[in-house]
Amino acid sequence: MAKNRNYSCKDVDMLLASKTIAESFKANIPELSAISTVWTEQYALDLLARIDNAAGNYLGTNAKKDLRVATAALVGIQSPAIRDVSFFKVQVSALFRNNPGRLSEILNSLGYARFMNSAQKGNQEALTQLLYAFKSYMTPALRTEIMAKGISGTLIDNITGYSETFHLANEAQESFKGSTKSITQELSNTFNAIYAEIMDICSIASAYYKYDSVRKQQFTFSKVLSSQGSAKKASATEPAAVVQ
Repeated sequence: MAKNRNYSCKDVDMLLASKTIAESFKANIPELSAISTVWTEQYALDLLARIDNAAGNYLGTNAKKDLRVATAALVGIQSPAIRDVSFFKVQVSALFRNNPGRLSEILNSLGYARFMNSAQKGNQEALTQLLYAFKSYMTPALRTEIMAKGISGTLIDNITGYSETFHLANEAQESFKGSTKSITQELSNTFNAIYAEIMDICSIASAYYKYDSVRKQQFTFSKVLSSQGSAKKASATEPAAVVQ
């Protein structure tokens, strides 16, 4: 196996993190295209295709589909899920302000005390646990109590719905981390090229979103990598990049 890598994580984790970042890049291309003349929708699509092809060559024929399903689902769900669970907490906190004991009991039972902070920082595992706790402990009685205070049942349903979808997306992500093929030097060079390109995107986009913490994290490789639960820490240093 070729060992010369420009990244310290596993190949499969680098590809998954790169795919997640590339999906976020594509989702934000209407805004990011103003930064660079080469950052077009076609460029974003080509980047995604190259990552898919590299994954397919490394992991087998089903890897492209697994990778596409997993990352698209996670990227598509994470932001609205965080938005809704955050909005729910704001509403509950306001409506139960005069009953702090009950407020604390509700938020604790729904997983906010243990998982909310990490989930807001982009940790997918924490968000999974938060959504699972919310769905598990949102009993009919609690739902009735909360709705009587004026909180929309649709908001509650949306959050409980995210739980199953996010769980399935995580399962797809784990299936992607299956058996691998022998890697050639040519494929190793391809991986290094993808990583370098993703890091260039990260260095520019994270600076652009400096005052938007949610989107900045979407373009911080170490954050995306750690949110996958695949690494406690990413030792990569983002290289300087030149906007073309």
